[in-house]
Amino acid sequence: MGNDLILNQRWYLDRQGADVPLVIGRVLLLLCFICLAGFTAFGRKVLTLGSNKSSVSIKKTPEWPQWGGPNRDFKCDSKKLANRWPAGAPRKLWVRPLGEGHSSIVSDSGRLYTMYRKGAREYVVCLDARSGRTLWERSYAAPFLPKMDMSYGSGPHSTPVVSGDFIYSVGTTGKLLCLNKTTGKEVWGHDLWRDLGGTVINVGYSSSPIAYEDRIIVQVGGAGHSLIAFNSKDGSIAWKAHDFRNSSSSPILIDVDGQRQLVAFMHREVIGVDPESGGLLWAHPVTAGWNFHFNISTPVWGEGNLLFVSAAYGVGGRVLHLSRGEGKTRVRELWQSERARVHKENAIRIGDVIYASTGHLGPAFFTAIDVKTGNILWQDRSFSHASFLYADGKFIVLDEDGTLGIASPSPSGLTVHSRVELLGGTAWTVPALVGSTLYVRDRTRVMALQLGG
Repeated sequence: MGNDLILNQRWYLDRQGADVPLVIGRVLLLLCFICLAGFTAFGRKVLTLGSNKSSVSIKKTPEWPQWGGPNRDFKCDSKKLANRWPAGAPRKLWVRPLGEGHSSIVSDSGRLYTMYRKGAREYVVCLDARSGRTLWERSYAAPFLPKMDMSYGSGPHSTPVVSGDFIYSVGTTGKLLCLNKTTGKEVWGHDLWRDLGGTVINVGYSSSPIAYEDRIIVQVGGAGHSLIAFNSKDGSIAWKAHDFRNSSSSPILIDVDGQRQLVAFMHREVIGVDPESGGLLWAHPVTAGWNFHFNISTPVWGEGNLLFVSAAYGVGGRVLHLSRGEGKTRVRELWQSERARVHKENAIRIGDVIYASTGHLGPAFFTAIDVKTGNILWQDRSFSHASFLYADGKFIVLDEDGTLGIASPSPSGLTVHSRVELLGGTAWTVPALVGSTLYVRDRTRVMALQLGG
């Protein structure tokens, strides 16, 4: 195109006898405009590709924007992590005090977000990722309700989610907030228990909200509003549905043979709903052998359309096979085992193996479970009641006593490369990994560690 333009200009010169320098200048200006337009169009194309979930996005440092990381499965794409730590411990980048809470760390654009409690008030706090310095915090009154049992920790237990320009959080007493992620200014809020009639959980609200398109979906519990989808910008209700009692587990999004579904592990059933409308697609009952139970651990979805759900106190672990046909979702339970019970910790699937700490009262050994049969492949005593994540072919493990370790899993065993007694307090919070920087917390402080090789 550029060559044709130059030839046309030369023909024009020959015919009109125009001033050569002036015309050449005009030609160069026109060519610059063409290049700029082409570059701009290319730039728009790159941005479009980056925003398409099925396309390859522009490479950048992976973030940890929600409970369970980028895909809510406790995995991330971090590479070149050290197999062993110098002097037995990873390098500390910073450490700072923080109030009580089990809320995990989420990360977005060089900022960290989490929640903590001090007295009768709860705080959503934004920290500088490099230094741990407080950039802003938003507090609100959150007195415990009568008969609440906070002996397991005063919370907050739920983890915020970052979506677009906002951060969404739910506190121990069911207060949902939408805050501007840059300033901390409140945009909208709801009281899930007092105003919306949600299930009051005596140990505190624990489920973490999930973002779906332009909505924030939360488990609420109760007649007609077990799940509620709020419009993310103004907090208006997009839909609410169902009569199930709430639990402490957090929902996930899955794809069943091309259909997007939201899976929620409620108090007595696992359910799948349409995230667009809230319509019930399927429900599978879960019975407990004890008079009480807490469904806390997040469901795990994986290859072969297999869904792993597990709880302690007589519920145990089970795998459901989901399939679609004739416009319906079919659910078939493949196996159930009390030995595969997971209490408050998370579980991760690698290949055909589910890894998790199993048990509730007493030790909870790190366990490998065959996802197709429920057979226990092995148990390891290196970590007890452990939360963990998966990156670079390794597990980063933090047990409830504050011991941090790095280990390689396989169907035949766990190879522990390094471990260190890192935190002095009770640590029930899953670590977060951004690049090679690990963020951990217990009930009194938060810490940043360098795990790069």
